[in-house]
Amino acid sequence: MDNLTPGFSEGEISAENMTEALISIDNLTRNVRIIREKLSGRARIMGIVKANAYGHNVHKVAGALEASGVEDFGVANIHEAIELKSGGALKKSPRILAFAPPLISHIDFFLKYGIEMTVCDMVTLKAVMEIASAHNKTVAVQLKVDTGMGRLGMSPQAAMEILREIDQTPLIDLKGIYTHFADSTSTDGFTGQQLSAFNSLTAEYEHFSGRIVCKHAANSGAILSLKESWLDMVRPGILLYGYHPTKNTDYHLDVKPVMQFEAKVIFIKTVPAGTSVSYKRTWTSPGSRDIATIAVGYADGYSRALSNRACVMINGRIYQQVGTVTMDQIMVDLGTQHDVKKGDKAILFGWNGPTANDIAEIDNTISYETLCSVSSRVKRIFV
Repeated sequence: MDNLTPGFSEGEISAENMTEALISIDNLTRNVRIIREKLSGRARIMGIVKANAYGHNVHKVAGALEASGVEDFGVANIHEAIELKSGGALKKSPRILAFAPPLISHIDFFLKYGIEMTVCDMVTLKAVMEIASAHNKTVAVQLKVDTGMGRLGMSPQAAMEILREIDQTPLIDLKGIYTHFADSTSTDGFTGQQLSAFNSLTAEYEHFSGRIVCKHAANSGAILSLKESWLDMVRPGILLYGYHPTKNTDYHLDVKPVMQFEAKVIFIKTVPAGTSVSYKRTWTSPGSRDIATIAVGYADGYSRALSNRACVMINGRIYQQVGTVTMDQIMVDLGTQHDVKKGDKAILFGWNGPTANDIAEIDNTISYETLCSVSSRVKRIFV
C-alpha cells in the first residue's frame, strides 16, 4: 500500500495527488557509487537513514542502499531501528546502529530485535549487563566517545574505563567505537583535535585489549575534507541525498538531489492593480496580474518563512511566490504572459528548479531541515 492516499483502502483507486515528493532511486544509487569511488576501498559505508531517511522513505531508501552493497545502517533510536528491521525492505542480515543511548526500558528491545546499542555511560552499561545475564543473551554495543561535540558520549578518559568493563563481560559484544565531529567542514583545526583525541583512545584500547575494533567518525563533511578521518567506516547522511553539508567548501562530489518536491496549480485568476494577496496583505499587485494558487503550504513542509521570498518553476520558467504562505496553499505571480494552466505542476525544489539548498538559504536553515520538513501528507513517488 506504499502509494495509496490515506483514507483509501487497497482495492480503491486514489485521487490524483496534488502534492508529491518524487524520489529518484537512480540518483540515490549514483550518489552511493560516487561516495564509494571517493573512498577508494579504504572504508565501508554506513547509510544514515534516520528521520525516515531524511524524509525520503526509510524502507525504499534502505532497500536501495542494501542493493548497492551497503550493510550498515544508522538510525536515531530504537523505535526507528525496529521499524527498519521489521519493515521487510532489508533482505540480508543488516547491522543497524541506534545512535541514541537507550532508556533502561528499551534494553529488552535491543535484545529481541538484534539492534546495535550505543553505550556512553556506566549506569546504562551495568543495566545492559544485568538484563543480558538474565536472558543469557549477548548484546551488541558500540561505544560513543565525546571528543568535542558536547552532545552524547563520555570523554576519552572516562570511555577507557567503560571499555575495560566491556572486555570483562562475555555477554557484551563490542562492535565499534565512534565519535561525531562538531564542525567537519571548518578549517579551524578543531576537527583535527577531535580526531587526534579519538585516535589516541582507540589506539590505547586496541593495545590494551589485543584486538582490532571498528572505528568510525567521518560524517559527510569529513568524507569530503578529511581523508585521515575515514578510518574503518564512514557515515554519509546529506551526501547520500544529493547535497553538501555547506555550500562554502572547497571539496565537492557530483552528487544529485534524490528528492523533487512538486505541487499542482489548482486555481488561476486575474487581479487588478492594488489587489492584496493572502494573510496580513503582505503583497500587493503592482499592476494587472495572473495569480496562481498552488496546493502546498506549511503543513506540507513549505515554510512560512519563505513568504514573498521564494520562487517555483512551472513549465520551465521561474515565478515569484507572493503573499504569506498559508497552511495548504501558496500563491505565485504569473505576470501577464505565461502558459500556465490549472493542473500544471510547480517544482518547489529538487533536481530541476530551485534546490533544497536554495530554499534553505532563504529560510535561514540548512538543506537537512528542508528535506526532513516535507510532511507525511506529501505523497512519496519513487521514480
